[in-house]
Amino acid sequence: MPKRSSSAKKPRDVNQLARAVMDRIEKIAEEQPGKNPAAVALGRRGGLKGGRARMDSLSAEDRRKLALKAARARWGK
Repeated sequence: MPKRSSSAKKPRDVNQLARAVMDRIEKIAEEQPGKNPAAVALGRRGGLKGGRARMDSLSAEDRRKLALKAARARWGK
């Protein structure tokens, strides 16, 4: 009975196999589109404002309640 052929022979050496795996991963990564730099900048700009703007809009009592809730979540286990 004839042997089955495969599309690519796998190397027997561990180092060569690792190199082949990494080459395949890099090829797949290159095919995927990158992030839009404008969208990244816009999201970062909003993210830098968000927490500070939220805290400025809260009253002292609301900030105290949030801090207490965070402390309980962190240390209450």
